[in-house]
Amino acid sequence: MEIFHMSDVVSLLGIPMPPSGRSSYYVQCPCCDESPRKKHLNINLKKEVYRCPRCGISGGIFDLYSLYTGVPRDKVRKALVEKLGMPDNRPKPKKRIQPQAKPECPITDVDTRHATYSALLDKLTLAADHKENLLGRGLMEDDIIRLGYRTTPVVGMTAIAGKLQSEGMYLAGVPGFYRNESGTWTFIHEERGILIPMRDQKGRIQGLQIRRDKVKKRKFRWVSSTERPDGCPAEGWTHLAGPVRPMLVLTEGPMKADVIHALTGLTVLAVPGVNSLTQLETTLSDLRAEGVAEIKTAFDMDFATNYHVQNGYNNLLSLLGNMGFRFGTYLWDPRYKGLDDYIWEYCFQKKR
Repeated sequence: MEIFHMSDVVSLLGIPMPPSGRSSYYVQCPCCDESPRKKHLNINLKKEVYRCPRCGISGGIFDLYSLYTGVPRDKVRKALVEKLGMPDNRPKPKKRIQPQAKPECPITDVDTRHATYSALLDKLTLAADHKENLLGRGLMEDDIIRLGYRTTPVVGMTAIAGKLQSEGMYLAGVPGFYRNESGTWTFIHEERGILIPMRDQKGRIQGLQIRRDKVKKRKFRWVSSTERPDGCPAEGWTHLAGPVRPMLVLTEGPMKADVIHALTGLTVLAVPGVNSLTQLETTLSDLRAEGVAEIKTAFDMDFATNYHVQNGYNNLLSLLGNMGFRFGTYLWDPRYKGLDDYIWEYCFQKKR
């Protein structure tokens, strides 16, 4: 019979208990949440497990205690017996066999990533249906060429990687590339969609996102080769569309930023999502040094009604205020979800 429960460990560690007697709730993740306001770690008292969908950390009662205290897992049971003053009358648990982790590469520098991604995109094309999709959003053909959008490759990833190597491109530490079972470099096989370069203020490609064709939720995702041999994860980079100016617009998603810039000429900075601000402070510090002083936020209009979006938006405003920026918010007809939709449909289409 088990003598420990998740509620015992939660109380012992000083982790908040669930509100209103719920058995499943969220707390700050000690691995990936930078502030107490962010709560991605789910604790389930009924199932006696925990998991963070953001960074992937998970486990049971002993794992949670080990995570917070640093006590080796094989010594947790003894530590809990002493802490809780319980009789040690349970057979020792069998040692779990942990799967061997696949070795990953540390991410390489942005200049190397830019060179490799640029060479990769030069070898790909943009499908006709994807081009029509982009034209329907308000981009011109010259915009599409300049931005470097491409259709994801569906075959020949190993051949493409081999060609890049022969040209002197560096693949290790570039998200999306990894070694297959035979030890040969290849590129991640993604669902069909549009590849979107994520660029910094110098125009360098930091990483790639993909807009997937046949999904209703989470259409945009990072190109990543995490948990694959010699692969590496993406890091949630920001994306700048347009030259650095004293005032910029801050929105969600690189494609949205590219469209707004193409239609208005405004400088637009995009974060992956209103709840994904890990790289934003660094980017804003760099841009402030280049003269940026004012920021206008332009997130989808559901920020006013969606609790999760609103919570992230409030965190964003706190960040901007703490960094000393002047800031405000663009509002538009709520029938149009995004500012890009509003500008294209209302300001351009209705004039035709």
